Amino acid sequence: MKKAVCLVSGGLDSTVTTYIAKKNNYDLFPLSFLYGQQHEKELQSARTIGSLLTEEEHIFFTLPLHQFGGSILYKSEKPQIKSTPLDKIGTLIPPTYVPARNTVFLSIALSYAESLDAGAIYIGVTATDYSGYPDCRPEYIEAFQTMADLATKKGVEQKQIKIETPLLYLTKKQIIIKGVELNVPFELTWSCYQGRTKACGLCDSCQLRLKGFQEAGIRDPIEYETTPDFYKIK
Repeated sequence: MKKAVCLVSGGLDSTVTTYIAKKNNYDLFPLSFLYGQQHEKELQSARTIGSLLTEEEHIFFTLPLHQFGGSILYKSEKPQIKSTPLDKIGTLIPPTYVPARNTVFLSIALSYAESLDAGAIYIGVTATDYSGYPDCRPEYIEAFQTMADLATKKGVEQKQIKIETPLLYLTKKQIIIKGVELNVPFELTWSCYQGRTKACGLCDSCQLRLKGFQEAGIRDPIEYETTPDFYKIK
């Protein structure tokens, strides 16, 4: 059976992406990262999602990027995560950006995929309805693919490890509708930058998620401390 490494964060996008990989008949090898993030809510979700989709080992790779600093997502940082007006999200690179995170994650995934003789790496990046991260753009994925082809034994032997980004050009609404078609358990996912009992409803990630559910006409099944004014579904 063909194999794929799936980057599983526990969030909505990575979960839908992993379900797409499953639908495409891949034997899934989930990979998640402990990179020094402020909370483990997303990792708890990642573990649950992985267990639903495969019996293969789910690797949780420790990579203490927080030692470098540079992002308010790190547990070593104290700044409060603020709410950005919805129409401003994605216009600037936000302070939640983790320097070169996808490059680091994809490099580890590439090493893992080659060791497995896997043919694909699935990652849930999207360039539409996104937070402005430079490593979610199509040109970045194309550049990484070129690098992967040049840097691996499989690539030299013309056995490409394909970087699969099925959500790249989808809006959050379209991603949610796709997830419904695949019976994705949205209630098990976690997108919030905060790690409290309920999602905050105000951080950029929560707002983009709620905007998608609002536009799809579907109620988000997770609980929120509060919801923005535009979210009208009860």
